[in-house]
Amino acid sequence: MGIPDDWSALNILPELFPDAQRPFPLALGTNVFGWTVGAPTALEILDVFAADGGQVIDTADVYSAWLPGNSGGESEAIIGRWLARPGNRERVIVSTKCGQHPEAPGLSRTSIRRAVDASLQRLRTDRIDLYFTHFDDDETPLDETVGALSELVDEGKILYPGASNYTGARLRQALAIADSNGLHPFAVVQAAYNLVRRNEYETDVAPIVDHFGLAVLPHSSLASGFLTGKYRDLGSRGDSPRGGRAMSYLTPQNLGTVEVLVEIAERQGVAPAAIAVAWLASRENVVGALSSARSTDQLESLLSAASVVLTDDDLAALDAASDAASDAPQYR
Repeated sequence: MGIPDDWSALNILPELFPDAQRPFPLALGTNVFGWTVGAPTALEILDVFAADGGQVIDTADVYSAWLPGNSGGESEAIIGRWLARPGNRERVIVSTKCGQHPEAPGLSRTSIRRAVDASLQRLRTDRIDLYFTHFDDDETPLDETVGALSELVDEGKILYPGASNYTGARLRQALAIADSNGLHPFAVVQAAYNLVRRNEYETDVAPIVDHFGLAVLPHSSLASGFLTGKYRDLGSRGDSPRGGRAMSYLTPQNLGTVEVLVEIAERQGVAPAAIAVAWLASRENVVGALSSARSTDQLESLLSAASVVLTDDDLAALDAASDAASDAPQYR
């Protein structure tokens, strides 16, 4: 395949979303499935997400191997139960990742092939729409990784290869390898990006994304929950397993961003999280802001992003506040 002369031809939006003028703003993250969310609630969340027009369901083969008693793949297995129900597979875009599962670590050809077959089995599907390398692997030659993913496209096991958590330099290098060897290139990117974490993406990854017309699924969309507006003082850690991480964003600059976020949300009658998602969805090449939900109530507050209309003044206010905040210390 290689990289075409017309860089914009790599943009997969029309192919993934043929019936939509613009993708649904929320992409459903499912790292909580099989961890803090059991199967019954997870299946309800998937039902509500799809019924409301949600399109992208994102997971990874490692979710949630970190929980005692789990081995990885628990999230995929739950999603697979849902996809197996009549009609569900054709309603959504399935996204998963490889490289971190204990039984298929790294991005060698052998690991990728072992990982994709296991994911296909757990997901109960014959193809994965978006297949990401979860993290870069500097111990495996990049041409081996790019080549292995291209083989999976040719075999019909995946539709589009994607890169998650790559630097701009490594992303460009991977695209050049695909071009020079006639391989299927990365077509979609996942990167940490939100209102209080902008500089890293916008200065390093976005120039590559924009030039090559790649699709983007930002992760960490709510900054570990900080952009929900719940964490506004040192006593507001809450009951979330990621509450401590959210509190790491508690700086004067970031609080200023949250104040603007809350003001716009109150005016529009939605949750602050919906405004944070809508802001990301307004950014160039974004095909869905990744965020997870532990209940259908949490999900509904995120789904309201679809009804948000950010005015030029709203966008200017968010951009101004978050631009100042983006210089504050950031954490993964």
